Amino acid sequence: MTAPLTANLLQSDILRHLTFTVGKDADHASLHDWRMALSHAVRDRIVDPWFSSTRRTWAEDRKRVYYLSMEFLIGRILEDATINLGLYDQAVEAMAAMGQDLRAVIGDEPDAALGNGGLGRLAACFMESMATLGCPAYGYGIRYEHGLFFQRFEGGRQVESPENWLAQEHPWDFPRPESAYTIGFKGHVETKDGVDTWYPAETVTAEAYDTPVVGWQGKWANTLRLWGAKATSQFDLERFNRGDYTAAAEPETLARTLSRVLYPDDTTYQGKELRLKQEFFLTSAALQDILRRYLTSHSDLRALPKYVAIQMNDTHPAIAGPELIRLLQDVHGVPFDEALTIARACLGYTNHTLLPEALEKWATFTFGNVLPRHMQMSKRSTAGTAAPIQTARIM
Repeated sequence: MTAPLTANLLQSDILRHLTFTVGKDADHASLHDWRMALSHAVRDRIVDPWFSSTRRTWAEDRKRVYYLSMEFLIGRILEDATINLGLYDQAVEAMAAMGQDLRAVIGDEPDAALGNGGLGRLAACFMESMATLGCPAYGYGIRYEHGLFFQRFEGGRQVESPENWLAQEHPWDFPRPESAYTIGFKGHVETKDGVDTWYPAETVTAEAYDTPVVGWQGKWANTLRLWGAKATSQFDLERFNRGDYTAAAEPETLARTLSRVLYPDDTTYQGKELRLKQEFFLTSAALQDILRRYLTSHSDLRALPKYVAIQMNDTHPAIAGPELIRLLQDVHGVPFDEALTIARACLGYTNHTLLPEALEKWATFTFGNVLPRHMQMSKRSTAGTAAPIQTARIM
C-alpha cells in the first residue's frame, strides 16, 4: 500500500515535475502543463506497487491471466488513479493552493477512447478488478492512433471526425522497445522433409507500450500492454531517389495503417483484410510475448496451462487458437497434437452476443490469403482425427 501523502508533499511533487519534467514555472504554466505535472506526480505513486506486484508474481511463480481484447475503454486515467491511490482530497487541496481547480485539470485529459462501448468498458473494468483482487494479469490491446470517433451534429445529422488522443504526450505510457515482435502476413508455405515453413510476404513490428493499472487502495498494480505497429524496414531509398515516393513509403504505410483506427470500415474487401490483419497483429504479438515470458523461468511447454490462462474477449482475438498452435509447433518444435492439447487447456473465450451480425465471419479466400499457414493447419485439423481448431467462423 502506498505511504500516506499529505497535500503539502503532493504539492511539492507537482511543482518539481512542473519544473523538471514539463519545463515550466508556475507563473506561466497552462492548464495542460498543470495536468502533466499532476499526472507525473500521481504516476510516481503507482510505480512502487506496480514493481512490487511484478516482483512478487515472479518470486512466487504465480499463474497469470492474459486478457486479449481489441478494445480497452480506459477513459481518463488521472482521476481513476488518484481515487484508487486515496489521493483525491489531497489533490484537490494541493491544486487549490496553487490556484488550480482539480476538476478542470482532470477534464483537460484526452479520453483514451480505445473502445466502442460495453465491450471495451468491460475489459477496462476487468483489468482494474483483477488489480484490486491482487490477481497477476496482463491486458493486451492495440495502441490505436485514433480511437472512437469524435461526434458532432450538423443540421440534425451526425458527423464523425477522427479522435486524436495521442496528439499530446500521454504521461501514463512506458515504452518498451526491447519487447518487439515480428508479425507476418500473406506469402506462402513450403513443405520440406515433412516440415512446413511459412514465408510471409509482408511483415511489421509490434512494439510494446505499458500502462500500469492500479487497483483500489493501491495495493496491487497490473499491466496493460498496448501494441503499436512499426515498419520492419525503413523506406526504400532507391525508389525514393527515382521519384517513386509513394512506393518507397509502402512499409511505413502498412505498419501505420494497422494501428491507426479502431474498427475500420469493413464493407470493402480491403477493409475486411485490414480488420483481420489487426486482429492477428494483436493476437500474435501477445502470444509471442506470453511464451517469451513463460520461457524466461520455465523450460517445459507442456506445463504452460499451469502458469498461463489466456482469455479472449469476444471473437476478435479468436485466431489465438491456431496462432498458439503455430507458434508451439513451428517455432518451438512441439508436435501438432501436443500443441493442440496445450492450446485448449490455456485458452478461454467470452462471447457477448448471439446476434449473427456481431459474430465475425471470414471468407476462406480472405483467411487463406492473409494467413496461409493457419488455413493449412485448419484444413489438417478438420481432415484428421484431431478436433477442429476453433477460430472466428470461416465461410
